[in-house]
Amino acid sequence: MADAEAAAADRRLIRELIENWAVWRDAGDWERFRTLWHADGRMQATWMQGSAEAFIRASVEGWNRGVSILHFLGGTAIDLAGGRAVAQTKMTISQRGEVEGVLCDVVCTGRFYDFLEKRDGRWGLVLRQPIYEKDRLDPVDPGAKLRLDPALLARFPEGYRHLAYLQARIGYTVKADMPGLKGPEVEALYRRGQAWLRDAKQ
Repeated sequence: MADAEAAAADRRLIRELIENWAVWRDAGDWERFRTLWHADGRMQATWMQGSAEAFIRASVEGWNRGVSILHFLGGTAIDLAGGRAVAQTKMTISQRGEVEGVLCDVVCTGRFYDFLEKRDGRWGLVLRQPIYEKDRLDPVDPGAKLRLDPALLARFPEGYRHLAYLQARIGYTVKADMPGLKGPEVEALYRRGQAWLRDAKQ
């Protein structure tokens, strides 16, 4: 019974961390956002890949330039093994920006795939790797005429090609091999997650 109660408590703390990530990041609450990561934490996003500190710096720079990226969360599934966990959380990324001179919204649906560890009694993020499943792009003004460059659109995987298109057009270098719903990239991520749990200290 004690083990079950401890596991339930760990799951509550992890879920709270994941929810705080979306709220604090989107509100620009950078100091509290920083507390969610371990010192060696890393973020893999379409528009940047690097340490948690580098991600925070890049997010602040984007925030100050008016880059608008918001996150909405759904259900979470958490696998625990001792002091390690893998959490998958349904999410939506919403970004607004100009595409070919037209103000547009992109909505991308997927999952946050998180590697977490409990160190000195505190759960923290070691790696966040989003999985990008599907997206769409719409002009904010439904009457606006929008023409996309088909060659640029085709450079990116189906799961986030419109998000990548917008990000490329506003100046970001977008990673073109992020995991999607299916394929070798997501299968490799699942294997990495299994190894993370298998190697946990019990």
